Amino acid sequence: MVKKLLPLVLASAVAGCMSPGAPVASRGLEAVNQPVLNRSTFTIDVAAPGGALAPSEAARLDGWFRGLDLGYGDSIFVDGDYSGAARAQVAQIAGNYGMMLLPAAPITAGAIPPDMVRVVVSRTRAEVPNCPNWSEPSQPNFQNHSMSNLGCSVNSALAMQVANPEDLFHGRQGPATVDAIAGTKAIQMYRDWPLTGVQEGQKKRPLDTVESTTTGGK
Repeated sequence: MVKKLLPLVLASAVAGCMSPGAPVASRGLEAVNQPVLNRSTFTIDVAAPGGALAPSEAARLDGWFRGLDLGYGDSIFVDGDYSGAARAQVAQIAGNYGMMLLPAAPITAGAIPPDMVRVVVSRTRAEVPNCPNWSEPSQPNFQNHSMSNLGCSVNSALAMQVANPEDLFHGRQGPATVDAIAGTKAIQMYRDWPLTGVQEGQKKRPLDTVESTTTGGK
């Protein structure tokens, strides 16, 4: 009977030593504080009878893009009965910001008025919520779990610096064919790029053979 009770007593003692509220995920090596995506959708309806934007409507759309600070990471769509015809004009305005239109516009609230098209901008931002996170004391740490603030600094910096937050969560599909020239471009630049702080005659890689001299010795 004593042998059967001993494991239960030991388990209760270990459970009593564990830090209260410590998440199970913090017992591993991966940080609990991970980036999350926040997606915002902006819409504007512009008059496009027959699929053609008047100059005033094109200027209004351009000002709307400028006000949104349109940039890399945003997704642009065109929706409506005349979206196909107006797509070229919208794409030209978006091209001034280095952006391209995407097909299959997302569902938005409200019906699109007649003779108008709806331009949709979907914006994704990454952030690490609840950081800094000092919810758990660093000591005592009988459970030997990771600190509650682990990952806040690195992942927050990564979330702010990544150009397209979508890249944090899923990769991009590569091309069906591989361009060998593009693949070796970086290596070729490394080999041919001029060096800094070299002696005369060592302008490019591979280094030219230059005899070195030592002052006061052989």
